[in-house]
Amino acid sequence: MKRRRGATPEPGCLQAWANESQALAGRWRVRRVSSASPSALFPESRGCPFRGVSASGAGLPAALPTLPLELTVLYNSLVFTMGASDSAIEGEAEEIRQGLLRVLEACGACGQDLSTEELWQKVLQEATAEELQAPLHQLGALQAAWWLAAGRMGSTTGLLRLLSNTEDPGRAHCSEGENELLSLLRAWQVPAEASSLPLVQTAKELKEILCTSAAFLQGLQELEAGNFPTALSLLQEATRGFCSKRVLAQIYTCLGCCAQRMGKPQTALQHLKQAFHVDFQCLPALSHTATVFHELGETDAELQVLALLYKALDKNLAAPASCSPHLLIQTELLVHTPLLASLLHHRHPSEVKYLLARRCLQEGRVADAVEHYLDFMALLQEGLQQQVPLDGGSALPRIPEVFLEAASALQQVGRHQDAITVCEEVISRTTDLVPRMLRVEERLEQPECPSPEAGLAGGLLSQKKESLCCLTWRAAGYLHQGCAWATLGESKEAVTQLSRCLGDLLRVQLCGSGVEPTESLLPEVEVLQKIRLLALIRRGAQFLELGRHKEALLDFQHGLQISPGDPAAASYLVEALWKLNRKQEAAAHWQKFSQGPAGEDRQQEGQGRPFPLYLVSCLKQALFPHSETLARSIQDYIETTNQDPLC
Repeated sequence: MKRRRGATPEPGCLQAWANESQALAGRWRVRRVSSASPSALFPESRGCPFRGVSASGAGLPAALPTLPLELTVLYNSLVFTMGASDSAIEGEAEEIRQGLLRVLEACGACGQDLSTEELWQKVLQEATAEELQAPLHQLGALQAAWWLAAGRMGSTTGLLRLLSNTEDPGRAHCSEGENELLSLLRAWQVPAEASSLPLVQTAKELKEILCTSAAFLQGLQELEAGNFPTALSLLQEATRGFCSKRVLAQIYTCLGCCAQRMGKPQTALQHLKQAFHVDFQCLPALSHTATVFHELGETDAELQVLALLYKALDKNLAAPASCSPHLLIQTELLVHTPLLASLLHHRHPSEVKYLLARRCLQEGRVADAVEHYLDFMALLQEGLQQQVPLDGGSALPRIPEVFLEAASALQQVGRHQDAITVCEEVISRTTDLVPRMLRVEERLEQPECPSPEAGLAGGLLSQKKESLCCLTWRAAGYLHQGCAWATLGESKEAVTQLSRCLGDLLRVQLCGSGVEPTESLLPEVEVLQKIRLLALIRRGAQFLELGRHKEALLDFQHGLQISPGDPAAASYLVEALWKLNRKQEAAAHWQKFSQGPAGEDRQQEGQGRPFPLYLVSCLKQALFPHSETLARSIQDYIETTNQDPLC
């Protein structure tokens, strides 16, 4: 009988219409299970066409005959939900719990007050019907996936013990030294699934994903804990599992990092090479390869890899697609740890360009360094915010330091006017940020007990350190300009800039308690002292050029007060005394310095923390250039004096 639109059905037809609706609902579900892209076809369901279809959502009482269908619908719904997200959603696991409570309800039991782990144990004890085993194992696989993604290895292991023991209590025991979680996963026999209940992803497929994810996650945990041999074994196990090429390349990258930390650079290079061969877009493998070459001292190889990395990043290649798009839940979805994110950090083009410039400057390849620094500054003009996030994870130092390094490189290739221009940019940008007077503690003292006052003091200290940094950069800019003018033969202009540098340093009032080891000084204070020493030496040298020997002598004496025994300041002091015709004093000082402990020069150079790279060229220019000539003159004078006591 055909019902007219809007007509009230007769009582005898209600059962027939209900049966017809149930059959249509069954066909509706099957069509959506076979869809390749559920979220595209059904946007209102957010990738989950089964949401709200289960009997529990309709408020119907639980019944054993319908539970397999209900649990299968729930499983498919959650797989779609999880697969459509970027990571496992902890809140969605509550739906698994509700499904388990439905099972207990059908079995005439309850478990509202039980934890999820206890609930699983009770469900697997109560639900012994054969037709429930496959749906329960499907939900168990999903639960294990959620717990793995949350790093709950113990809960996952306990669940797999229950799933394995439901069929054979003694089968899942692992041998000594074997990883229990992986052993349980391998021993877990997933029950055969009913062909009448289609699945978007089978439990067996999910089991393979779990095996790979468990090995990968545990390998990362051991790597972070410093248990490198165990981490290496687990990560190697992960490479033999089922995963996409992208994940396989990530695992090989982690293997390379593990081997590197074990002190096996050649093995690390093999793993990193394999990562790049598996997925040529795995750029973190290139970044780590450059680091390994740096540790090996293979500068040519390191620079080649950095250049290749910059070229690849500059092309802005898209991330590769997964090799198994038919699986909604994959390893990528379950493995998310801070360590993995750190190891797979993608550098930005600006960072790599800076690393190229810095490494070239450090290795004395100054011409290449200049080109890279100029390229980097061109990237800055395009907008640094679009190039690299200015956070703690960036390899970039503060921008004024990069400019000062560029100025240092420009001076070393003879482009002194360009160096002066670059330093002027630093000076002009920091002038408004430099206070007229800054009182700074030489050493940082941490409070024994934290307090609100300590937090306020920490904020003030941070402000002072920022002001100190700005003052340091401006003083370094003046220092570089003075050195550049001196090299150009403009001694008066050099003295002017070096005097400005020293004047800036007078703004800092250091508060300390006597002379203490250099290592205890704040890094910024130590750099300031070095800049002051270099400025005094360079200005004194220019005074000598101008014939102002007394002023030069004062500068060298002040330099030796800052750094007693400094070889450059000591040599210049002897020369100033010699030119002032105070030859006896000059000879005495020369004998004192020349008879110092062997290797004193190298010891002086290696004291404390390494100085900023932008000061290296100034350190080289401050070296005394006439050591042999002055030594010969003084030696002749001493010999003459010894022969003629009246002299």
